[in-house]
Amino acid sequence: MKENRHNVILDIIKKFEVETQEDLAEKLREEGINVTQATVSRDIKELNLIKTLSHTGNYKYAQANPNKNSSLSSMAYIFSNTAISVEKIDKMLVVKTISASAGIAAEAIDSFQLDGIAGTIAGDNTIFIAVRTEEKAEAIKREIEKLIK
Repeated sequence: MKENRHNVILDIIKKFEVETQEDLAEKLREEGINVTQATVSRDIKELNLIKTLSHTGNYKYAQANPNKNSSLSSMAYIFSNTAISVEKIDKMLVVKTISASAGIAAEAIDSFQLDGIAGTIAGDNTIFIAVRTEEKAEAIKREIEKLIK
C-alpha cells in the first residue's frame, strides 16, 4: 500500500505543480487514496522530496534524488533546482537560491570539486564562494551559470 502511494505521489509531482502538503493530500484523494496530513508529511520525507522553484515562479515539490546511481548527477539536479543566480565580485562569487536551500546547494558546489574554490559559506538563501583568483572565479561563474539554466 505504501509503495503504491509513493508511486502515485511521484506521478502526481511529475504531472502537477504541487505547492503544499494539503495540495498533495487532495490530489491523492482524487486518485482514491485517503491520507492524513501526517502520512503525507512522512511520505515527503521518505521520498526525499524538496521544494523547488517552478518555471512559473511558484514553489513545487520535486524528487531530490531522481537518479540514485549517481550522487554527482543528483547534486547537480538539486543545485539546478535550487540556485537562482550567480554574481562575481572580484574573487568572490555570490549564489542566490530559493529560500532555505543555500546549505544543500553549497554542499552540491563542494561535491563538484571545482578547481580554484577555497571554500563556501551558506546562509538561508545565499552562498558565498571564495575563489583563489579572478580568472578562476570567472570560469567557475560560467560553470555555475550552465547548471542554473
